Amino acid sequence: MSKLKKLSKGACVLIVSIALLLISCIGASVVQTDFGNVTIKDLRWETESGHQMSALLLVPKTATKDNPAPAIVTSHGWYNTREMQDLNYVEYARRGFVVLSIDMYGHGNSETIENGTWWEDENNANGMYDAVKLAATLPYVDATRIGVTGHSNGALASRTAVMLDNKAETPLIAAALLVSNDAVYQDAETGEYINIFGSRDAGIVACQYDEFFHRVRNEDGTTTAPRDFLKQNTAQSFLYFGEDPTGKEPRVAGTVYHADIDGQDAMRFIYNPPIIHPWAHFSKNVVTNSINFFNESLSAPNMIDATNQIWQVKVVFNFIGLVGFMMFMVGFALCMLKTRFFASLRAEKTPAPAIVSGGRGKGWLWGTLIVSTVFSMVMYMSLYKWCSANQPALWSEQFNPYYIGMWSMLCGLFALLMMVLSYQLNGKKSGVSLRENGVAISAGNLGKTILLALIVAGATYSTVFVADYFFKTDFRIWCLTIKAFTPDKLLISLKFLPFFLIYYVLNSVANNCFNYVKMGKHSWVNTFVVALFNALSPLILIIWIYATFFATGYHPMETYGIGGSIIGIWLFPVVVILPVFAVVSRSLYKATKNPYLPGIIMAILVTVMSCSNTLTVS
Repeated sequence: MSKLKKLSKGACVLIVSIALLLISCIGASVVQTDFGNVTIKDLRWETESGHQMSALLLVPKTATKDNPAPAIVTSHGWYNTREMQDLNYVEYARRGFVVLSIDMYGHGNSETIENGTWWEDENNANGMYDAVKLAATLPYVDATRIGVTGHSNGALASRTAVMLDNKAETPLIAAALLVSNDAVYQDAETGEYINIFGSRDAGIVACQYDEFFHRVRNEDGTTTAPRDFLKQNTAQSFLYFGEDPTGKEPRVAGTVYHADIDGQDAMRFIYNPPIIHPWAHFSKNVVTNSINFFNESLSAPNMIDATNQIWQVKVVFNFIGLVGFMMFMVGFALCMLKTRFFASLRAEKTPAPAIVSGGRGKGWLWGTLIVSTVFSMVMYMSLYKWCSANQPALWSEQFNPYYIGMWSMLCGLFALLMMVLSYQLNGKKSGVSLRENGVAISAGNLGKTILLALIVAGATYSTVFVADYFFKTDFRIWCLTIKAFTPDKLLISLKFLPFFLIYYVLNSVANNCFNYVKMGKHSWVNTFVVALFNALSPLILIIWIYATFFATGYHPMETYGIGGSIIGIWLFPVVVILPVFAVVSRSLYKATKNPYLPGIIMAILVTVMSCSNTLTVS
């Protein structure tokens, strides 16, 4: 009967997970195709720069050879991919725009190019201008109405594309919207204010708490706060179409300004929302302003009110997919444990939490949790500069996985030190058995554990490829992304896997073999505690960083010279992944009394997630 119950549990979890994944894929596909009114194509082509570029092409039914539509080329920022622009391309396509959402070179499925050559003219604004040229050749695109936009470095690509377009015999770009990046305001040599956009329509989304942009350097080396951007002559010059704003009445955010430039009516606007840099690609208000800009500048074929947005519904379906993804991992693993080959990995009985009595045992429990949290925080803040200056050639292709991987590995090794001390100075005297709690494992079962982890991780990630192939969807929410990838990312992942293996395996051992203790009347209390402490370090850092930023107007990474401003942003997915892992690892540990299985599975998944959603250099 016990076996039947376990089989029923694993099968039920797997069936529910598959249902959730299907609901996610179908629902997200329906939303992004506007209920069948938009066709989505996955493009790969050799560009004029001589590189392969990847993009999603969205073509509304209303765009035809006889009735060509305006087009918008949009781009993600650094360390992201084309799918990150889903909130924009869903809404643009609904309104009749042909949309090309690109993977810039070195990102996603586009070709990697030599490090440092991104903005050279021969690479056409990191592929943005290559995409504009392709869009202009499409028979259902009105080549006189092409707009460019992007977030962060995607905005830089848009700006660079405009500057390349200025040199073209036949300019192609009619409008440009820069989200979370700056325009060029002054001539680098003379310091005179300039208008690089000419008679084009142009806008800027300048976040008041942008981690990177919208600052002016003072004579003493300090910078202005990004929330004061509108007070600067740079912003005022932009709104005055490149004129020197000195002595002129200050112009304000949210107002569209018009001027006659070279006999054409041109507009400028700055939207100045009180948000952080990454929130600009997850904000309804930013999307509203973006839609209004392109509705006016390119004249949308379908004038739907800008506040009428459905991309949030896709987010809900993506969330369902994320839940289904994690449930599939657990359900598939439980089902595999029922097979004859992997039966030896099943626990004979569900492991019970240890009883911690006395001040000594409780002191070691809470002390190691707190000390590990402090160590994690200190390491995260101090590693960035060191990693930037010391990145071995073996791991030189990607910086984000190297930095996060180094931090993870050191935290894992510190957890190992805490476990050794805890066992030698307290656990051994208290009768803790490393074989009984699963730390000690036979060579045969360890081999089966590794094999099962590979099978489970591969099967789980295959659901993403099914979603991509049949529905052109994936499982993502904001900065938390699980997507399909090209084979080269798998090879790169193998290089970084050891970093994450050390952390996730040792984290699983610590939480399930040393910190699985009775707390209160319900077993979930302990699971909650270890999940909380898994997330506590990044959570505290996020709160400190952004509370300081919002209170002072200055990012603390800049104020204290600790490291790059981006390290706060990189914590957002971590603060979700780590507590989820604590819950998942506990559920598999109860079925196997094997802490290594969930640790290896999660290490593989997180490594692939990291390496398939970042910048790759050659």
